[in-house]
Amino acid sequence: MPGSMKSIIAISMSRRNLFLIIFFIAFSGFVALAQLSKPQRNYIDLIVTPDHADWIYRTGEKPTVKVMAFKSGIAQEGARVSYAAGPEMMDLTTTGEAIIQNGVANFTLPTLEKSGFLQCRITVKVGDAAYSDQIKLGFSPDKIEPTAVMPADFGMFWEKQIRDLETVPLDVTRRLNERYTTDKVLVYEVSYRAAKEGYRMNGWLMVPNKKGTFPAVVMPPGAGIKPQVPSCQLAETGVITLQLEVHGLPLGMDVEAYDGIRRAYGDYMFVNLDDREKYYYKRVYLGCKRGVDLLFSLPEFNGHAGTTGGSQGGALAIVTAALDKRVEAVVAFYPALCDVTGYLHGRAGGWPHMFNAKNRAFMDKPEKVKNIAYYDVVNFARILQVPGFYSFGYNDNVCPPTSVYSAVNSIKAPKTILIDPVSAHWRYPETNQKSIKWLKEQLQ
Repeated sequence: MPGSMKSIIAISMSRRNLFLIIFFIAFSGFVALAQLSKPQRNYIDLIVTPDHADWIYRTGEKPTVKVMAFKSGIAQEGARVSYAAGPEMMDLTTTGEAIIQNGVANFTLPTLEKSGFLQCRITVKVGDAAYSDQIKLGFSPDKIEPTAVMPADFGMFWEKQIRDLETVPLDVTRRLNERYTTDKVLVYEVSYRAAKEGYRMNGWLMVPNKKGTFPAVVMPPGAGIKPQVPSCQLAETGVITLQLEVHGLPLGMDVEAYDGIRRAYGDYMFVNLDDREKYYYKRVYLGCKRGVDLLFSLPEFNGHAGTTGGSQGGALAIVTAALDKRVEAVVAFYPALCDVTGYLHGRAGGWPHMFNAKNRAFMDKPEKVKNIAYYDVVNFARILQVPGFYSFGYNDNVCPPTSVYSAVNSIKAPKTILIDPVSAHWRYPETNQKSIKWLKEQLQ
């Protein structure tokens, strides 16, 4: 090889090595920054513990709470603890302070004279920084009654909607998605007619990749307009899963496209509430019910259907099971849209908090209050006839436990209730596994 060529190659390799070194240093710095931006645990760990292990008290009873603060496992002696307490999601008017001594700060909270939840926000000051947490305690929560009133024609209204929808062809399209299909699960993109006006609902259909027929569930989504990827956990255990996109949007768009639509839609949960026939959730409720029709059209389906979901999805799981008598079981985690009128009666209402102090000025109108009763999950809970698995936590500010209990207490059908008091708008993997086991037992 000519010397000049060797020199060029050597220079090229040197530049390449230099580039790799620079890239490695830059990448290492990026990783270090990423690790710095996402610590694995809090700088100060707060532990807040009530004197009742189940976090439940009788009305009139005063709870005692202890607070501990740790840095690297070391108790922060002398740290000042302040708290503010009151009925959940309302003004927290009772305040106080305590000092951590011998590792613990103790204080007594006020009671509630009516069934409900007391919310306590806690702030611990360590040095110049403050760290916050909350705890919500239940007072005779099994006695909470809903504020939602069932309209006299509630049943007739929904029966008419279903009859009208039955005149519309289902018109299912189904296409295998090879990107998400595995040796365990066949993943399809599906679409079907969900309203007389031509509105279509789309979703991911996941079918166990083996011979036979299987039980199936409709799985509506949580709130928001956002991309979804197929959740194959249930299908891998042998349950066909119809995971819905309830806004009639295509699957698989870029995040930016969903964000643009979300900004254009605004708060869809408030749209057209002045007219019960045009309210946004009408087509959503009927579209989810239509999802059961799709399940019964599948050759792989064995005839045993359920519903499952969390938050908005938990609400839609209950609604769908109430509207379609072919559904045999429902699993709902921290359901939304429960007892939304609670705020009009001086207590917490459910998501989307349409009558709280922020929204009341433009939402507290006679027609809107009247019409939301046809969509409040409490009224669907009252007519639900199938076994249910319900799980939620007490620290939830999105779907406050007062609102969830309002619905769950209204259910006359058999119910399994799993409470993780410390959890908020999330659940533990262990809770998920228990729900799957329960659901599969019901759909045998």
